Amino acid sequence: MQATTRAIAFSLLVGSAVLGATGCAVVRDQQSVGSYIDDSAITTAVKAKMAEDKTVSATAISVETLKGTVQLSGFATTQAEKDRAESIARNTKDVKAVRNSILVRP
Repeated sequence: MQATTRAIAFSLLVGSAVLGATGCAVVRDQQSVGSYIDDSAITTAVKAKMAEDKTVSATAISVETLKGTVQLSGFATTQAEKDRAESIARNTKDVKAVRNSILVRP
């Protein structure tokens, strides 16, 4: 129960930060507002799932989404952690593709 509460709180924090920056990002990336909100929802969902998974360090991995393609970057301590982060992203609703640029740094 506590992990779920933590994941929800994390999702709300990320979601509110993303929604606060919506205007700037739409101009920068030349996306429609609807597309940007969809991408923001995907990013929030991936980060929430990572926060729930004890084998993945959600704070060390960055998640960005553009037109349904999720870009993962940052650092993992093992190849298994890198692979798990990619699996989480691939199995998230509305994800079309995943680019895994996470570096393994023991």
